[in-house]
Amino acid sequence: MNPDSLPLQQLKKLLTRSGGMVLSYSGGLDSSFLAVIAHEETGGLERCVILDSPLLPRRTVRDAMQRAAAFGFPCEVVPFPALDDPEFLQNPVNRCYLCKKRGAEILWRKAAEYGVSVVMDGVNHSDYKEFRPGIAAADEAGILHPLALCGLTKPMIRELAKERGYPFWNLPSTPCLATRIPYGDLITSRDLAHIEKAEEFLVTAGFPDVRVRKHDALARIEVPKDDIPRLLENRERISRRIHELGFEFCTVDLEGLISGSMDRKIHPGKKKPGQ
Repeated sequence: MNPDSLPLQQLKKLLTRSGGMVLSYSGGLDSSFLAVIAHEETGGLERCVILDSPLLPRRTVRDAMQRAAAFGFPCEVVPFPALDDPEFLQNPVNRCYLCKKRGAEILWRKAAEYGVSVVMDGVNHSDYKEFRPGIAAADEAGILHPLALCGLTKPMIRELAKERGYPFWNLPSTPCLATRIPYGDLITSRDLAHIEKAEEFLVTAGFPDVRVRKHDALARIEVPKDDIPRLLENRERISRRIHELGFEFCTVDLEGLISGSMDRKIHPGKKKPGQ
């Protein structure tokens, strides 16, 4: 993809016209790409905000702050009491909507503190093909999605980041930890911590793209299909650690890693393996 492609030029113009802004920054590929481009184009007028809660792995926060320091864009970590919402803890299908709605309120308060009138996030054009009720909450709150507005898809963003030499171009997706718990099952800080520790262990064991889905006492591990043989070679060490974290059973999903696999029943458009 040409680094001077039309979508990228459109993005640069949009950011330049926006002037000062608050950017919801998670440290993932999309928000990192947006933060770097915004910093380059606005000369530091952007203010990145990490909404920090037990839904966000500690490793993700550390990496996000290190990335901000490396590229020189300002970043503030703001506590986000996501687990204080009783309705959210019930884990309804619109869980993401509830979370994003409360998060938007914090982002707008920070915008008022900074004296800016624009709030943006890293939603890309590909996200509209997934089950993302949080996008509706952001739209209602007046949060802009510049990547999506300029037609930038996840593959396009990854390719542009690689061509521009950004070291985070190959970052795996890191959705919030609540996505590991089936809808309708209670979300607890204890379960989130166990899931995070299990995934952190697997990442350090050489599986950077991994999900540990919790089904009552069972941990269902998802890794890319090509990594399954290597995972099974280390099954004794892995299962021992999973049991130490309080899971009674440990299993590997033979279908491999499927982002948003918990959404299949409620989102008919969700692809299955091989599709």
